[in-house]
Amino acid sequence: MPDCPRCHQPVEARSITCPHCQAPLKAFGHPGIPLYRSKPAEFLCTTCIYHEDDTCNYPQRPFAKECTLYHDRAEPLVPETTKYISGGWAQLVKNWCQRHLVWLVLLGLIIISIGLSI
Repeated sequence: MPDCPRCHQPVEARSITCPHCQAPLKAFGHPGIPLYRSKPAEFLCTTCIYHEDDTCNYPQRPFAKECTLYHDRAEPLVPETTKYISGGWAQLVKNWCQRHLVWLVLLGLIIISIGLSI
């Protein structure tokens, strides 16, 4: 359970405002938009990736204490994807058969019709 940045009381993660001091915890009153805050003596822009590459259009830049666009430049912008782990030869054959089921059925019918005609 996170703490309120103003009164340091525990609040629920989806709370829009702090129930104790009424400080806004989410941007624009929407539970899906996080509101990032800096420490009292710092600014968010000094560690933000958007400030670094000059794509930030926030009006309080470069002295923003609160921001909805903040992304720490030490973290990757896109999280790393996990590598695909193959299921082996049996899984490869199973997947191929599932993708080409119509052709396998057609081949089976041709083999049966040839077998019956002989």
